[in-house]
Amino acid sequence: MTKFEAMEIEDRQDRMEDGKKIGGGDDDELTTEELFEAKEVPAWQSQLTLRSVVISAILGFLFTFIVVKLNLSTGIIPSMNVAAGLLGFFFIKSWTSLLEKFGIQSQPFTRQENTVIQTCVVATSGIAFSSGFASYILGMTKVVADQGPASSNTPNNVLKLELGWMFGFLVCVSFVGLFSILPLRKIMILDYKLTYPSGTATAYLINSFHTPKGAKLAKKQVRALFKWFGGSFLWAFFQWFFTASDDCGFANFPTFGLKAFTQKFYFDFSATYVGVGMICPYSVNLSMLLGAVVSWGIMWPLVQQKKGDWFSADLPLSSLNGLQGYKVFISIFMILGDGLYHFVAVLIKTLINLRRTVSKRNSDQFSTNSSAEPVMSYDDKRRTEYFLKDQIPLWVAALGYTLLAVIAIIAVPFIFHSIKWYHILIIYLIAPILAFCNSYGCGLSDWSLASSYGKLAIFIFGSWVGLANGGIVAGLAACGCMLSIVSTASDLMQDFKTGYLTLASPRSMFASQIIGTVLGVILSPLVFWFFFYKAYPDLGHPETAYPAPFGALYRGIALIAIEGTSALPKNCLKLSILFFFVAVALNLLKEVLVHYKCKAHKYVPSAMAMAIPFYLGGYFTIDMCVGSLYRYWREKNNKTEADAFVPAVASGMICGDSLWGMPAAILSLAKVNPPMCMKFLSSATNARVDTFLEG
Repeated sequence: MTKFEAMEIEDRQDRMEDGKKIGGGDDDELTTEELFEAKEVPAWQSQLTLRSVVISAILGFLFTFIVVKLNLSTGIIPSMNVAAGLLGFFFIKSWTSLLEKFGIQSQPFTRQENTVIQTCVVATSGIAFSSGFASYILGMTKVVADQGPASSNTPNNVLKLELGWMFGFLVCVSFVGLFSILPLRKIMILDYKLTYPSGTATAYLINSFHTPKGAKLAKKQVRALFKWFGGSFLWAFFQWFFTASDDCGFANFPTFGLKAFTQKFYFDFSATYVGVGMICPYSVNLSMLLGAVVSWGIMWPLVQQKKGDWFSADLPLSSLNGLQGYKVFISIFMILGDGLYHFVAVLIKTLINLRRTVSKRNSDQFSTNSSAEPVMSYDDKRRTEYFLKDQIPLWVAALGYTLLAVIAIIAVPFIFHSIKWYHILIIYLIAPILAFCNSYGCGLSDWSLASSYGKLAIFIFGSWVGLANGGIVAGLAACGCMLSIVSTASDLMQDFKTGYLTLASPRSMFASQIIGTVLGVILSPLVFWFFFYKAYPDLGHPETAYPAPFGALYRGIALIAIEGTSALPKNCLKLSILFFFVAVALNLLKEVLVHYKCKAHKYVPSAMAMAIPFYLGGYFTIDMCVGSLYRYWREKNNKTEADAFVPAVASGMICGDSLWGMPAAILSLAKVNPPMCMKFLSSATNARVDTFLEG
C-alpha cells in the first residue's frame, strides 16, 4: 500500500466518522441510513436479547421508583426517554467491554437493541403513571376520603388498599391498550406519516449514539449524568440528617422570609425539581410560577379573610369544606377547562386532517399521474422495507383485545363491587376509538388526551352509579380502565415511530412493550406499597412530604360528578367557573396567535401548568425556575453544548435525588429516625422558646 493510498483510506474513514459522503464536498453529508448502510440489521429475535431484558428490568425498577415518587410529590412527570436511551447505551457498552476484558466475544450492540431497551423501560415506568397509585386508586382510600364531606365518606365509597387486588386490577387493564391500536400501525406511520415528536426525537438520539462521533459524545453525556447523579444523591443523604419531623430540614428553609414561607414561597433545595425544571419548557415553568403568585400570593389570602363567612372557622386545614376546598375545586375546574378545550380541539383537527388525507388519496387515485409511484428517499425506502418486514397478523390484535376485554369484564366487578360488567363492556367498546383519536393527536404534537378521557369516564360512570351505590369508587375505577387503555396505546405508537426510524422490528418492539408492561405490573405495586405506603403512614395528607395531590383532585372530580355543585363551599362554584373559562380563553388566545403566526403565542401561559400550584403552592415551581435559569445560562454560553448536556445533567439530578428515597424508606420502615431537626423561627417565637427552656 502506497503512502497516498493509506492517506486516501484514512480520509475516507474520517469523512465517514464525520458523516460526510465519500467524494462529496464538505457540506455533502450522509443521510442517517447511509451512515448505517454497511451495518447488518439483525433479525427481530436477535434484537430482543437476554441482556437487554436484564438491563431493562434494572432501569425499569429505577424509573418506576422515580415516577411513583414524583407522582406522590407533585404529579409532574418529565419525559425520561433521554435518560432511558442513554443509560441503556451505557450499561450494554459496559457489559460488552467487561466481557472483552475476559476474552469473551459477545453479540454487537446495535441501535435496534438500544431501541428495544428504551421501549421496555418506558413501558415499565409508564405503568407507574397509569396504575393510579397517586391519583384515582389513592382517591378511593380513607385518607383522602376523610378530607372531603362525610356524605361521600361511606363504606361503599371507600376502599382499603391491598396488594392482591392491586396486582389483579393491573393485570386486567394494563395489556388491553397494546392490542387496541396494533392494527393501525401502518396507517398512522406510513399512510398518514404522523410525526410523533417524542418518538422521533428519541430515535434521532439513539441513532446518534451508534455513530462514531455520537458514541464519543454519549460517553461524555454519561460521565456528566453520573457526576450529577452522585452529587444529588449525597446532597439528599446530607439533608436527611436534619429532618426529624415533617417541618424540619432544608426543605423548609424560609428563603424569602417567614411570611412568604407561610404562603408556600421558598426554595426547598430539591435536586429533583431543579432537574425537572431543566427538562420542562420555559413556558411551563413560568406558567406554574404565575399560577403560584395568583393563587397563594393573591387569592388564598383574600379567601382566608372570609373565614367564618364563606366557610366555618372550626374546620381542619385538610377539609374540602374549607379553604382546602377552594384550592382543590378551582384547580379541578382549570384542569377540566384545559382538558375539555384540547379534547374538542384535537378531535376537530383529527377529523379535518383525516378528511384531507382521504380526499388527497382519492384525488391521487383518479389523477392522470396515478400510475406513477411517489418518489421516496433512500432513508424512507429502507425504513419502510424493514417496517413492513415483520408483520403482526390482524387476528393477533383482534383475539388479544377480545380475550383481555372478556377477562376485565368478568374480573373488574369482583374487585370493585360498585361497577358492573356492562359498564366495563361499554368502556371496552369505545376505548379503541378514543385510543385512535389520542394516538392521532400525539402524532401531531406531544399533547395526550389520556387523562382527559379518564376524567370524562369519572363523570359518566360515577353519576350513572350514584353516591348511594358507590359511585365514587365506580367512577374512579372506570377512569383507571379508560386511562390504562388509551395511555398504553399512545405510548406504543410513539415507540413504533422510534422503531421505524431506527429499523427496529415491529415484532421486537411489541414484544419489548409486553415485557415492559409485565415488569411494570409487578414493580409498580411493590414499589408503591413497600417504599411509600408502608414507609410513610401519613402519605396523602396535604402538609406532608408526599401529599399525592392528584388523589384529592380525582376524588373531587368524582364528588362533583355525583353530588353536583352542592359539594362546593360558598362562592367556590363562581370562582371555579371563572377559572374554567380563563383556562378555555388562554387556549383560544394561543390558538389564534399561532394561526396568525404571531410570536406572542410563546408568552401565553398554560392553564394546566397554572392549575398545579393552586393546590400545592409555589415551592417546587421556584425549584423548577432555578433549573430553567441554569438551562438558560448554558444555552447563552453554548446552545449546541447545552442541548447535548443539560438533559444528561437533569437526568442525573433526578435519578440521584430520587434514588435516595429507597434507603430513606428502608430507614423509616426500620424506625430509624434522623438525629436532628433544623427549624426556622421568628425572633419573637425564638425568645419565647428560650424563655420556656430556661424555665
